[in-house]
Amino acid sequence: MSSIGPKTYECLPPQRVAFLGLGVMGLPMAGHLVRAGHHVTVYNRTAAKAQAWAAEFGAATAATPALAARGAAIVYACVGNDDDLRSITLGPDGAFAGMEPGAVFVDHTTASANVARGLWEQARTQGLHFVDAPVSGGQAGAVNGLLTVMCGGEQAAFDAIKPVTMAFSRAVTRVGDSGAGQLAKMVNQICIAGLVQGLSEGIAFGQRAGLDMRLVLQVIGKGAAQSWQMDNRGPTMVEDRFDFGFAVDWMRKDLGLCLEEARHNGAKLPVAALVDQFYADVQAMGGQRWDTSSLIKRLT
Repeated sequence: MSSIGPKTYECLPPQRVAFLGLGVMGLPMAGHLVRAGHHVTVYNRTAAKAQAWAAEFGAATAATPALAARGAAIVYACVGNDDDLRSITLGPDGAFAGMEPGAVFVDHTTASANVARGLWEQARTQGLHFVDAPVSGGQAGAVNGLLTVMCGGEQAAFDAIKPVTMAFSRAVTRVGDSGAGQLAKMVNQICIAGLVQGLSEGIAFGQRAGLDMRLVLQVIGKGAAQSWQMDNRGPTMVEDRFDFGFAVDWMRKDLGLCLEEARHNGAKLPVAALVDQFYADVQAMGGQRWDTSSLIKRLT
C-alpha cells in the first residue's frame, strides 16, 4: 500500500533531485516527487529505511548526502534539528560537497533562523543557493501533498524550486530573505500554541458543565470560533485520542526556537512560554509522542 495519498501533479520537465531524511514528513514528500516524474535519489541515516522507500517507488539511494546530491539541480532535506541539518550539509560527506555550482539546497526542517542564515552564507561561498523552507500541514499534509511551505532566500532560487516543490504542496510562498521562512514558521507555532490551549480549556469547561461537546463543536464551528484545530482536533480531543499528528516533543522543540529568537529580538511571548511549560507537564505524564492537542489531558 502506497505511503502517499492521491495528488494531481503539474506537468513539468523531469528534474534530477535529491531528498535527505525519510522521517514521517520526508518519506511521503520524496514519494510525491517521484510520482510527479522527477528522478529522485534519497539518503537516510538508517539505510534500511531508504532501501525500503526505494523499493516502493523505484528510485535510487545513496550512502552519503554528498553522493545523493551529486548531479541534482535541487537537494531537499527534512531532518530533526539544527545539528542534524549541519551534519547533512557540511563536511566531506555533506550535501554541499556533492552539489554542483548553481544547484539549490531546500531545507524543510523546522530549525533556527541563525542556522539558515549561516548555511545560506556557506552555500554562497561555494556557488550554491540555499532556501529555508519549513512546512505546515503535519503528516497528513505531507502524505496528501498539501503542505504549506514558507520560504526565505533569493528570489531567483525560489523561482527555480517552486514548481518542483508544488509536487507535495498546496502553497509555496517566498516571505523574505534568508531566515524569513524559519521566522514565519515560528509565527505559525506561536499562533497554534495559544489556539490549542484555548480549545483545550473550552472543551474541558464544556465537559465539566455536562454539555454534549461533539454537538457544541459543530455549532460553534460555524461561527467566529472556527479554526483548523477545532475542525480537525476538537472531535478527537473529546474522544480522548492523541496517538497521531504532531508530537508534543516536536512542538516543544519548535517553541524553544520561538522563545530563543524572542530573547534576541525583544518580542514578548507570555502565552507561548506558558504553553511550553504546559507541554512539559504533558511530557511528564508520558505524552512525549502524543499529538499536540493532548494539552487537554492536563485539565481532565
